[in-house]
Amino acid sequence: MNRRHLLQSVAALTGARSLSAFGEVPRIVLGQSAPFSGPSQGLGDQFKAGAMLVFDAVNQRGGVHGRHIELRSLDDGDDPERCAANTRRLIEDGAQALFGYVGTRTTLAAVPVLTAAKVPLVAPLTGADALHAPFNRYLFHIRASYNDEAAEIAKQIVSVGTRRVAVFFQNDDYGQADLSALTSALRQHDLTPVSQGMVERHSDNIIAPLHAVMAGKPDCIVQMAAHKSCAAFIRGARRTGYRGAFYSFSFVDSQALATDLHKDAGGVVVSQVVPFPFHGLTPLAGDYLQHAKAAKAEVSYTGMEGFIAARTMVEGLRRAGSEPTSASIVSGLESQNQLDLGGFFISFSNQRHAGSRYVDMTILTDDGKVMR
Repeated sequence: MNRRHLLQSVAALTGARSLSAFGEVPRIVLGQSAPFSGPSQGLGDQFKAGAMLVFDAVNQRGGVHGRHIELRSLDDGDDPERCAANTRRLIEDGAQALFGYVGTRTTLAAVPVLTAAKVPLVAPLTGADALHAPFNRYLFHIRASYNDEAAEIAKQIVSVGTRRVAVFFQNDDYGQADLSALTSALRQHDLTPVSQGMVERHSDNIIAPLHAVMAGKPDCIVQMAAHKSCAAFIRGARRTGYRGAFYSFSFVDSQALATDLHKDAGGVVVSQVVPFPFHGLTPLAGDYLQHAKAAKAEVSYTGMEGFIAARTMVEGLRRAGSEPTSASIVSGLESQNQLDLGGFFISFSNQRHAGSRYVDMTILTDDGKVMR
């Protein structure tokens, strides 16, 4: 080691000791890449806000084994290349685990990076089958898969006697994942889509897909797109006089969709992968509402998902021991079998990283609310 490097090392060591002397608290570093700008910003903001309700409360009580949880969040703007670059940076900067990524395309781009580094990612906000199979030891899913959501949507459609089903999906990995899941679920009921329309991601240019969908004379339309595209499509369909039902997957962000649609929101059905967050119907929902009220935070389904994800993460860190590493965090998470978060259960093992299959159905009202 040359003299310059020796002096730098001594300075760094002295600085570290000084921080300790002044009471610097040891930390567990979690890394997050999510959209904090652009059309999907609401999902990133809401998920992080819900998670921070838990992390802040834990830190105020002294942390986990005396270590405070630090969530380092980077904006990827819903861009896969930025997400992959953020993941490399977070891991290089010392993140022991990754947390709360948002979106199918972005998460898929990050997977090779985190897998090579053997750093776990907990609670990606996507249910794509490509992230469930084949099994990856470094991916832990909190939400149900799109296959689970599709099965419940198909069941709901059949239960009301509907037979003519059309689909509207966005042209990307998310749209294709939902389309595949729904087509398979409908097949179980001897149904196939009568027509389909495709839109570019976050686009409100729905003229061509609207014509394509309506050509099949559907009784209901299942949507697999972001809320901006879905809102434009529903408004366009209503203006043509269409009075059939609409169904959407949870990723649409039901509250944003209801807000965008206003009076046109009435009767739109949205599947959900976490319990109803707006009333304390379960101990978990009551706990979330109490924390959100204290922090003056917005209540939302995505916020609830972040809250659940953080609760699960904290329990995994507790089980990882007093000197957590990426490997021990994986083991800590895998030891959570039937973790009861207050009426909502997470179950992991060394062979199962799909923590929940919970799916609920909600309906939007014409005054901008989400109801069960």
